[in-house]
Formats: sequence, structure tokens, C-alpha cells
Amino acid sequence: MLEPSLASEGRRQARPAAAELPPIPAKRYFTIGEVAELCGVKPHVLRYWEQEFPQLRPVKRRGNRRYYQHQDVLLVRQIRTLLYEQGYTISGARQRLAGEAAEAEGLQRREVIRQLRAELEDILAILKD
Repeated sequence: MLEPSLASEGRRQARPAAAELPPIPAKRYFTIGEVAELCGVKPHVLRYWEQEFPQLRPVKRRGNRRYYQHQDVLLVRQIRTLLYEQGYTISGARQRLAGEAAEAEGLQRREVIRQLRAELEDILAILKD
């Protein structure tokens, strides 16, 4: 009979920490297998995350093949960090990502408003002269 530590050895591989993940190559598109290797997860996990996270939408081509872009790989790494390293649940990670997206959008809106206000003040100054 095998010892318990030896019997469970082949079942689960340790996930690499975020610092140990390989660098993302300078490519436009990545296959699901490449993304799985770059992010330290299995392809079926990526397919599941696509269902759970609306932000993760790889391009689908002929035969429903998935092609991930650079920002998709970064998002997968962020999801992986939230779930595996920070201990978030799927719904918690989804809320966190949605909150970050809303916050970034709010910052962009404030910047646009600030620029418009500056332009309008310039126009007003010209009209007063």
C-alpha cells in the first residue's frame, strides 16, 4: 500500500505564484493553451472563467477557436491572483473587477469634464476680450 503522501502526489500540482509566472510574449493573439501556460491554470478553468467573468471575452474565430489578446492575458492573471492568492470567491472577484472598471470609468469622465471646463473658460476669456 502506498503512503498517503505518495498517493496524492500525482493528483494536484502546486500552482506557481504570480511572481513565478513567465513573461507575456509580444504577440497579438494567444491560443487557450498558451494562455493556460502563461497564467498557470488549465484550459477548462479558462473556459469556466469566461462564463463567470463578463470582462473576459476572447475573440472566437473559425470552429469556435478562442484567441486571447494581451489585455485578456493580464485579466486572467488578475482573476487568478484574486482567486488563488487573495482568497476571493468567484462572486467576490467579479464584484472587485466590476468596481475597478467603474472606478476607472469615473476617473476618465472626471478628466474629460476637467478638460472641457478648461476649454470653456478659455473661450469665455476670448469672448470677454
